[in-house]
Amino acid sequence: MKNITVRKLIKALEKDGFILKMQDGSHRTYKHSDGRWVVVPFHHSGKVLPSGTLNSIIKDLNWTNDDLIRPRLTRKG
Repeated sequence: MKNITVRKLIKALEKDGFILKMQDGSHRTYKHSDGRWVVVPFHHSGKVLPSGTLNSIIKDLNWTNDDLIRPRLTRKG
């Protein structure tokens, strides 16, 4: 996956049920009702996330391929 902006990731998080709990400087913390939480760097909402950062966030979320397809973060196939 590449070319995912912070704005697009946040939309996907909110669509999946994550709620903004706090912001500390340029980082936002989102929490899900099932106990999962994630910190998203928020320097500029239109900035593309580096692939390593994005992969780390996805790993923290325990998202599968289906979870990524639903909010259109990636395509099928």
